[in-house]
Amino acid sequence: MKAMSPLEELRHSASHILATAVLRLFPEAKLDIGPPTDTGFYYDFDLDHKFTPNDLTRIEEEMRKVAAENQRFERFETTLEEAEVLIRERGQERYKLGRLADIPKGDPISFYRNGEFVDLCAGTHVNYSKKLKAFKLLSIAGAYHRGDEKNKQLQRIYGTAFATKDELAAYLEQLEEAKKRDHRKLGRDLKLFHIDEAVGQGLILWTPNGAIIRQELQNFIASELRKQGYEQVFTPHIGKLGLYRTSGHFPYYRESQFSPVVDHDELANLAHEGCSCAELSNRLDKGEVDGYLLKPMNCPMHIKIFDSQPHSYRDLPVRLAEFGTVYRWEQSGELNGMTRVRGFTQDDAHIFCTEDQVGQEVQGCLALVKVVFDTLGMKDYRVRVGLRDPDSSKFTGDAALWDKAEAALREAVKTLGVPYAEEPGEAAFYGPKIDFVVKDVIGREWQLGTVQVDYNLPRRFNLSYVGADNKDHYPVMIHRAPFGSMERFTGVLIEHFAGNFPVWLAPEQVRVLPITDDQMVYAGEVEKSLRATGLRCSVDRHSDKFGAKVRRAELEKVPYMLVIGKNEVAEGKVTIRSRFRKAHEGTTTPEEAIARIAQEAALRTLAD
Repeated sequence: MKAMSPLEELRHSASHILATAVLRLFPEAKLDIGPPTDTGFYYDFDLDHKFTPNDLTRIEEEMRKVAAENQRFERFETTLEEAEVLIRERGQERYKLGRLADIPKGDPISFYRNGEFVDLCAGTHVNYSKKLKAFKLLSIAGAYHRGDEKNKQLQRIYGTAFATKDELAAYLEQLEEAKKRDHRKLGRDLKLFHIDEAVGQGLILWTPNGAIIRQELQNFIASELRKQGYEQVFTPHIGKLGLYRTSGHFPYYRESQFSPVVDHDELANLAHEGCSCAELSNRLDKGEVDGYLLKPMNCPMHIKIFDSQPHSYRDLPVRLAEFGTVYRWEQSGELNGMTRVRGFTQDDAHIFCTEDQVGQEVQGCLALVKVVFDTLGMKDYRVRVGLRDPDSSKFTGDAALWDKAEAALREAVKTLGVPYAEEPGEAAFYGPKIDFVVKDVIGREWQLGTVQVDYNLPRRFNLSYVGADNKDHYPVMIHRAPFGSMERFTGVLIEHFAGNFPVWLAPEQVRVLPITDDQMVYAGEVEKSLRATGLRCSVDRHSDKFGAKVRRAELEKVPYMLVIGKNEVAEGKVTIRSRFRKAHEGTTTPEEAIARIAQEAALRTLAD
């Protein structure tokens, strides 16, 4: 078991104090688990009473009483039989006996006691409860037992804890700022995207404003891809199961994919045979029945494009890029706006190269990621190098080839000049990977771009090129996606910028504000000039007072306003007002104002 850090111990102890307090107030509650997390802790309860915000206040007050009692955390071990008796005596057999059964045979069975509370737990904890001086209960959520929708939904209480009150206060301030930046709220307020139950959970409807942001991001990355010699391809949303059997995605990762589709004739034959759903599923897994799958990955189809014609070593590298939509079956409880969805579009590309070219091509991928992050002001990031776990059966292929792929990534990541950590067991099933973890402006981390080196899929599909020795060789395949997915990346950007997008990404870049209706004709002429330059703009033709027009443009986060009053009409000019400075920045000709804004958009600058 991995040792806990002091902060993890503190938070783990807080979860036990939480359970202690809940049982004092609700003795009938049944307990499941209460681990620490990256940002705090939680505990899952089965209770007929539905927790309310008022309950959280009461529970937190009781937690403070427990902490003040300075209870000692004591560990003790038992036999399996003793553990079962102890759990039953405490009336907690509903979930704890199942957790007890999860402990591998031969491993120690341990409990922790603090005051009257005893919990099955591997630990570790602080010595005394008085160390919990800075904690806060945050929210209540539903959580299925063991994360399975087929099981009962429990009530999860989330909290956080820190070593000092100052650290807690800083974190709570960050949470408040995060609420203001929540992409789900801003996405609704700014009309960027919509999720409709009639369409399906986790399926994003990009509305016109959001579609502009997505298209601008795609145009940006496409222009960089052309510089690096990528070729654009398009592939269908569905493919035969055999394709994904060969790649390894089916049936081994079936639980994270949509159910296969069987064609009408085959389905009719199976129904005539009296084939049950369970039998059909089993036969699909064994390959006895064919069907189609909503594609979970683009790579098998790119492989088939590469394999559609012969290649010489002189042709390599071949770089194929696609904004390809893929589908994954996420649990409903894990869906979250744009950042966790069931259908998403990757800025995907696959490079087929010789072994000698791997290092250079990985460097090119890393350079592309850096361009993306620098352009968007995401300069605070770290790197994870996901390696295979030799003891796990998850990873396919020859160990020697894995060693080569991992060595190539290690060498490449050293050139970035940023912190990185190696994480065994976090590779893709076909190869090691580099993941980029970006810190946004309020300190939260997001996993975005990825680069992967793959010696295995080319062998699974028997790909080849003719080498300088006139013999067939397997190419090496590099998978890369700087954005990761357009949905997740856009959701992160909404929160990173708090909806205040730079000019080049803003759905509406300029709004013309006539002070009265007398300036409406001239405002229309300025609008035509803006559109002729390619800028996204509108005229506020409402009959509101000028202050209301300014306020509306600010709420809709339009970067620039061109104000037109009677003096501007008389002089043939406009007055520039920017979004953040909220003050007039001078009067100039429409041509000069348009040139200034157009240049800012073209340079993709972050300055307002």
